[in-house]
Amino acid sequence: MAKVEKGAAGKGQEKKADKKPAAKASKKEAALAAAEPKAPKAAPTGPKVQPSLKETYRNQVIPALMKEFGYKNPMQVPKLERIVLNVGMGEAIQNVKLLEGAVAELGVITGQRPVVTKAKKAIAGFKLRQGMPIGAKVTLRSDRMYEFMDRLVGLALPRIRDFRGVSPKAFDGRGNYTLGLKEQLIFPEIKYDSVASIHGMDITIVTTAKTNDEGKALLRHLGMPFRT
Repeated sequence: MAKVEKGAAGKGQEKKADKKPAAKASKKEAALAAAEPKAPKAAPTGPKVQPSLKETYRNQVIPALMKEFGYKNPMQVPKLERIVLNVGMGEAIQNVKLLEGAVAELGVITGQRPVVTKAKKAIAGFKLRQGMPIGAKVTLRSDRMYEFMDRLVGLALPRIRDFRGVSPKAFDGRGNYTLGLKEQLIFPEIKYDSVASIHGMDITIVTTAKTNDEGKALLRHLGMPFRT
């Protein structure tokens, strides 16, 4: 009986001896895990909704342009590549707050953070120094590009007083179109009471079209209201 008890006691000691290193190992692992940088939690994502104008391009514009220009492959059909919004603020030389307001408004209009543009060279007559901030720009691609294009042709341009359409002659010869706006108030996101100064902007729509006729047809099918 004594041998049995001694054996049982020995087994108990062996179990305790086995547990101690495991406990030390677990503490060490916990310390290492705590020291490692934790990845940020991913935001919950639901089903991504495609912009309506993008769906229109796929379902209506591509077949229409294939028929109009005789494209044999849908990949030959011109498409939007990017939209660049550029605001020049010469008044910022005297008042930097005007540029800050323009940057904030451009961000509200596009939903994207603008880039401040700076002078490339000094002009003494305008009291302009090289590297001085004089404007802001935003380059839109993919879904944001289509969303902005949809709001531009559907909401903003019709708000222009006595609007009769945009000029069909503002193409650059390679299917890209530049539109000049006189004031930012045509965008419904901009509230008149919060505007520091009224300023215009240039909107350049870059396409993959090779000719002006192809670029014009693409924009017309996307809703651009050209004057006749």
